Amino acid sequence: MNYPLQLSFKIMALASQIYVRDSGGGEICYVKQKMFKLKEAVQVFTDSTRSNELCEIKADKIIDFSATYSFIDTQGKTFGAVRRKGMRSLWKAHYQITQSSDVEFEINEENGWIKVLDGLLGEIPLIGFLSGYFLHPTYVATRSIDGTPVMRVTKVPAFWEGRFKIEKLADIDEREELNLLMGFMMMLLLERRRG
Repeated sequence: MNYPLQLSFKIMALASQIYVRDSGGGEICYVKQKMFKLKEAVQVFTDSTRSNELCEIKADKIIDFSATYSFIDTQGKTFGAVRRKGMRSLWKAHYQITQSSDVEFEINEENGWIKVLDGLLGEIPLIGFLSGYFLHPTYVATRSIDGTPVMRVTKVPAFWEGRFKIEKLADIDEREELNLLMGFMMMLLLERRRG
């Protein structure tokens, strides 16, 4: 993949959708959240035509407080998961990317005050609309073994859609890259819903 990757959310869509493009504008994948599900379910396709499904992300619980979201390929095999750390995520977002129940990566929000301000200002008409243009949360994924930063997601200014940029900070293999990308997309879907 050619970094940085660009993620864009359509704000006016009934079901959350994410378009993921590489630095040259080529589509990497398209994500569509299923509506009216008791347990969270997200479909990931190779592009926005939705002709080839890449995988599905499914929650293990109805309530997402400390839920685990498994990445399931088209043959029904789990190849990774992301887990939200409940109490630790109240102040600053904290997630774990797992492989066969072993924690491989930790994702942490860099500045908790951004989340607080965005949540408060988001409730005020007009100002809430503008806050998304000025407040830019940043999330960093680090290796759980040694704390090495490997990827960063940053919100970028946009008025009519949510936009994020993913930067690669260290060498990772294809499996790790796919798990981190799926984890970031699920995390952003959850964090967007919280404000």
